[in-house]
Amino acid sequence: MLEHLLCFSVVRMAKMFGVSRSGFYYWIKHRHKAIHRETTRQELDTKVKHAFDNSKGRDGSRRIQKELAENGDSHNVKTIAASMKRQDLTPKAARKFKCTTDSKHKMPVAPNLLAQDFNATAPNQKWAGDITYLATSEGWLYLAVIIDLYSRCVFSSKQITQ
Repeated sequence: MLEHLLCFSVVRMAKMFGVSRSGFYYWIKHRHKAIHRETTRQELDTKVKHAFDNSKGRDGSRRIQKELAENGDSHNVKTIAASMKRQDLTPKAARKFKCTTDSKHKMPVAPNLLAQDFNATAPNQKWAGDITYLATSEGWLYLAVIIDLYSRCVFSSKQITQ
C-alpha cells in the first residue's frame, strides 16, 4: 500500500483492501516493531537450535534457557519453549539401558579356568575374550575381541551387525 500512496488516496486504498484508515496509519506507525520482533525471533531461533544441537538433542527448554543465560542471553523459559516448538525440536527422552542377556537358560556353562588370575608369565599362555554391544544410529554393532593376557595385545577381533 505504501508504494501506491502517491497514486491513490488513503480512503480509496483502505476501502479496496477492506481495512480502516486508522488501521492503515497504525500499521505505518508500528511496522518497524514487527520487523524488529521478527529479526529478534530469528536470532533466538538460531541460538536455540545451536544449543539444542550442542546437547545432541537431549536438552529441553529449561536447560537451554540456563545455557543461554550463562552466555548472556536472558529469555523466559516459555519463549524458549515456543522457539523449540516452532522449529519442531523435541528432546530425546533418557532411557534406561535394557539388558537382553538371558542368564537363566538351560544351556551348559563353560568352567572358569582362569579363576580370576589374569597374569600370564609367557605369551600365548592365557587368552581372554569379550563381546561388547555398541548402540549406533544404524542399530547394534557387536564387537568380539580376543587378547593375549601376557602382552595385552589384541589377538583377534570381529565386528558384526547381526
